[in-house]
Amino acid sequence: MQIANSAAIFVPMLVVVALTFVAFLRMGVARGAAVKGGQDPNYYRAHLGPPEPEATTAAVRHYGNLFEMPTLLYAGCLTAYVLDAVGFWTLVFAWGYVAGRLIQSAVHMTSNNPSHRGLGFVFGAFCMLALWINLALSIVALQ
Repeated sequence: MQIANSAAIFVPMLVVVALTFVAFLRMGVARGAAVKGGQDPNYYRAHLGPPEPEATTAAVRHYGNLFEMPTLLYAGCLTAYVLDAVGFWTLVFAWGYVAGRLIQSAVHMTSNNPSHRGLGFVFGAFCMLALWINLALSIVALQ
């Protein structure tokens, strides 16, 4: 079932893009606090010397993670739009991934409990897989 406004597929992308900028700012604040707290600023030249504090490392990893699986969301959303394959389930799976990513991010930047963070990751990963299966079926149907 196609939806009336296929541009709606870009909204989940915008949410993840916004999350990426929030994570970037959080990383900068964490690094600034680390330096203020005694971290050698020269560490940031080549990442040599005493390691960053755990909270700073978590912020840096969180930011880096937003350039891994989310790229599949961007590619999937763009593919769906270009192929005019934006349907109900495409949006459900894209938003499901975003929900999982937001949960994962919230846990990563607060308690950082791996088992709780993993729940968001697994949910998001299943939604991403479903999104791409849905797209694959649309692509095959075009043949």
